[in-house]
Amino acid sequence: MSLPVTDTIQNFIGGSFRKGSAGKTFVNVNPATGQQTGLVHEASESDVADAVSAAKAALSGPWGRMTTVERVKLITAVAFEIERRAEDFLEAEVADTGKPRQVASHIDIPRGAANFRMFADVIATMSAESFITPTPDGSQAINYVVRKPKGVVAVICPWNFPLLLMTWKVGPALACGNTVVVKPSEETPRTAALLGEVMNAVGMPEGVYNVVHGFGAGSAGEFLTSSKDVDAITFTGETGTGQAIMQKAAVGVRDISFELGGKNPAIVFADADLDKAIEGISRSVFLNTGQVCLGTERVYVERPLFDEFVRRMTIAAKAFKPGAIGDPAYLGPLISAEHQEKVLGFYARAVAEGANVITGGGIPRIEGAEAGGFYVEPTLWTGLAHESSVMREEIFGPCCGVIPFDAEGEVIALANDTDYGLCATVWTENLSRAHRVAAAMQVGVCWVNCWFLRDLRTAFGGSGHSGIGREGGGHSLEFYTESENICVKL
Repeated sequence: MSLPVTDTIQNFIGGSFRKGSAGKTFVNVNPATGQQTGLVHEASESDVADAVSAAKAALSGPWGRMTTVERVKLITAVAFEIERRAEDFLEAEVADTGKPRQVASHIDIPRGAANFRMFADVIATMSAESFITPTPDGSQAINYVVRKPKGVVAVICPWNFPLLLMTWKVGPALACGNTVVVKPSEETPRTAALLGEVMNAVGMPEGVYNVVHGFGAGSAGEFLTSSKDVDAITFTGETGTGQAIMQKAAVGVRDISFELGGKNPAIVFADADLDKAIEGISRSVFLNTGQVCLGTERVYVERPLFDEFVRRMTIAAKAFKPGAIGDPAYLGPLISAEHQEKVLGFYARAVAEGANVITGGGIPRIEGAEAGGFYVEPTLWTGLAHESSVMREEIFGPCCGVIPFDAEGEVIALANDTDYGLCATVWTENLSRAHRVAAAMQVGVCWVNCWFLRDLRTAFGGSGHSGIGREGGGHSLEFYTESENICVKL
């Protein structure tokens, strides 16, 4: 194990690990216990500049001269090396996030490898458009598109699925021939650093993959997004941070791709298969302790099914066990004490806004090593108005409000009455209604009778305050490449 949970975590620049040149470090904490697990070296402005310079230089080095076949071979090797070191990545991910091992081992680590493998396949098989064009003199011209790397891509990652969401961006960026500078969340630095070891192990050229650690304003995040040599910025995180990055990207007119916040609805019609709906919605509310961008925080249930749905959801919520590490029903902690305070603030606000607390609403009683962890109870509310702040603002915790509805048109209006537009779920056995309502949702992704079922080839992203752009499969090429049209008179 190269990164035990007591080690310091360094920046990775130009193929080498290095301390921050300013000598600054910050504490890495395991949220399951609240205990320090290591120190992270914060990148200075000069460190970030070095990382960007290394990435820029790599574009004209061996990496820039590689054929697509050669790049695909290297990227596929990265996927295999992640799988070979799955236990190392699992330990690093769990130490940073406190999430259940079964979640990280079944979702985070496999998807990290799959993201590299899938985008290697996409770039190896993707064709470009071409047209035969008549000319005024009665001859012809051929027009065809050549895709080129965009250049140096800044990858700014969230803390909820550190490896999964980082590789979702790094995979296509490298497949398209770009180089990257990654700024992982200050809460979850380990897997990004560990991936640097993987890159060296497979022979990735120096400077292709770089990692700088730190915070946002006045730290690595701001230094990176302000760099004139960064050609594009991709970010997953909360909407306010996305707006700040957008302002930085405007200087120099750099491309952006953002997956931002959400307040995702679930719509349950009276004819829904209740077993499926409870299983899917309980996962969408409580998976990763509600710290999932695609999670559900608003549930609208057709009135004839409302009471039974609430009863069944209450049973599902009570089955989770905060702090019981190793138990199959373990509900992990929130990422930090600050985020715990935020979620508890919403719990209190819900009561003030007239909620009936069906279950939860506080801090669980936990003994032992996990007593210092950042846990909250899984929580369900009824009685909240659709207009209440708890039903309109993103909470990012294991909770949801349940509201009855009477008509299809009514619930479509309620679901779409939000600034966000990331995803939605619709639960019904009526095929016509399923298609009709799903198409009416103003979101980037709508699942029918399922949740989080992903085909990585499909378009992914949000609308409104939930993001800009689409990634996934060939859609990622639109962001990670520049298309040049070449017109040849025949």
